[in-house]
Amino acid sequence: MPYRLASTDGTLTFELNSISAIVGRAPTADLPVVDPTVSRRHAQILSDENGLTVHDLGSSNGTFVNGNKIDTAPIVPGDVIAFGKVSFRLEGEATKVQTAATAITGPTIVRQRAMLDGETPDLGTDEKSRRKLATLLEVSKGLGWAADIDALLAKIAGYAYQILEVDRVAIILVDEQGNLLPKFARDRKGTNTAGAIPKSIARKALEDKMAILTDNAGEDARFTGQSIVMQQVRSAVCVPLMGSEGRALGVLYVDSVGSEHRFDEADLDFCVAFAGIAAVAIENGEFIQRIQKQVIARSNFERFFAPQIAQRIAESSETIRLGGDKRPVAVLFSDIRGFTALAESMRPEETASLLTEYFTEMVDCVFRHDGTLDKFMGDALMAHWGAPIGGDRDADNAVAAAIDMMKALDGLNSNWRATGRPELNVGIGLNYGEAFAGNIGSERRLEFTVIGDTVNTAYRLCSAADAGEVLITDDLRRALKDLPTLTERAPMELKNKAQPVTVYRVVVG
Repeated sequence: MPYRLASTDGTLTFELNSISAIVGRAPTADLPVVDPTVSRRHAQILSDENGLTVHDLGSSNGTFVNGNKIDTAPIVPGDVIAFGKVSFRLEGEATKVQTAATAITGPTIVRQRAMLDGETPDLGTDEKSRRKLATLLEVSKGLGWAADIDALLAKIAGYAYQILEVDRVAIILVDEQGNLLPKFARDRKGTNTAGAIPKSIARKALEDKMAILTDNAGEDARFTGQSIVMQQVRSAVCVPLMGSEGRALGVLYVDSVGSEHRFDEADLDFCVAFAGIAAVAIENGEFIQRIQKQVIARSNFERFFAPQIAQRIAESSETIRLGGDKRPVAVLFSDIRGFTALAESMRPEETASLLTEYFTEMVDCVFRHDGTLDKFMGDALMAHWGAPIGGDRDADNAVAAAIDMMKALDGLNSNWRATGRPELNVGIGLNYGEAFAGNIGSERRLEFTVIGDTVNTAYRLCSAADAGEVLITDDLRRALKDLPTLTERAPMELKNKAQPVTVYRVVVG
């Protein structure tokens, strides 16, 4: 005797005509049950001369017979078999069942299809279906990769008008707060119909992750929105736009206000396939936009931060805001000695060329040791370590960068001397301590910097350094993990300091 499985909610029916049938969420399953609680290969039903047996295939949510979880069990007509949370009744040949995947509610024919990312519905094999598949292929080529989301949505809607007999098309996306945002809503005349979109249908499709077909929306008990009646929606299809990892991006909604065309099962299947392609295109567009923003942000950051730090900042939105916080930082100032007099003897373009070569080398030294370029101040340079991202070797990296800068300057001077160009001499001062670090400025222009007494002390120490000297404070010396060769200088009296400051000279050679 042939058997069939009929879902207890009347939406699915499967004929059991083979010796073995796999039940699962995968489209390739013999009995496909598209539900999140059903595994891709959930269970197997075997038939032999003794009847039917159901075997669980290691599913995540279990297989049950009459409410009891089983590994293997015989089943007979009348038994209720549940795969995850989807229940079926086993029926014999004479049992009357409803049409597969259809429920009748008064004058309204409705259908709901669970949506999963990557789903490919069966569009049939006849000539009309083959034309539909060919159309979908052209649609997928036409959408491609686009960064302009608004233009992409308009293109998607255009294809919907071409291949479906619809009066209106709407695409509604979900924002980060879960709100529904109509991004495109037009009728065939091009009139904006955003206010006419039945939100109750869209919400139902998103909440249940179901593709919805309604043949008489005004009398459909699932939808209570007044816009359905006011806009005289007759027949409608609403399909979730499912992105990767089961994320609902929004919905594709089409409807017909006349009675001459009603959507059927084939239209629903085609809309599901079309929405799948559209969802991929939208997600790709969002991805491209995120990448473009990161590239722009990173290119801006790399002007001031070491490349590896710039990448970390570009990937984090938390660091780009007004304000900041107090944190321990190492601050470095370098200044060219006697540059004003030197510049007076040079042509402007020669001065610019010399400074460009000099600063290029100095910034490379800062970045090589994970520092942040704070600013240029004429012929002076300010850099810091510890903000916006700190580490336990910030003080060591700052000193290493200072030593590297002095050695790099020796190389530059050697080259300049060989070509008859003037040489430069610099003094460097470093300090370590707490400072305010953050974005300072306005919404139109921000500058990431550090301010406070720690910064002021480093600046004054730089001013006190002789040509070729690297001076550090005792606070920085005590923050070092590895001490370089140091010589102690006489305590210095610095502006706004009540007591002389203990200072050390770093031996560079």
